[in-house]
Amino acid sequence: MNYKRMIEITPKAVEELGKLLASRADVPKAGLRLAVRRGGCAGWQYEMNVAEPELGDEIVISGTARVIVAADSLDRLRGCEIDYSDDLTDAGFKINNPKAARSCGCGTSFEPLNDDADLLTVPGGETCETN
Repeated sequence: MNYKRMIEITPKAVEELGKLLASRADVPKAGLRLAVRRGGCAGWQYEMNVAEPELGDEIVISGTARVIVAADSLDRLRGCEIDYSDDLTDAGFKINNPKAARSCGCGTSFEPLNDDADLLTVPGGETCETN
């Protein structure tokens, strides 16, 4: 069986997320919760916060790191890689998304690939602009 995780977490992200979650030991089920919402300069924007899982979320655990993928964002985040950058001007968790045709300069939003028609549909029946 060729099993691929929902998302991959780089060793650097595991290390940094483990430190972050250890500092929040008062919430033992918390993790880095990822979601995708309509918005941002490229059409869809990533949301990240430390939170507990909600009903239907998928949890990925690697070492001391726990990533929670929001149930309504599973299709848009499947196959992503979570990394951590410690650059002076751009430190933080980064999402490398193979379903993104392009990302904005700050890396917090993305435009889905044109051949991913299911990702172009916005909940509620609207369609993303793909200029």
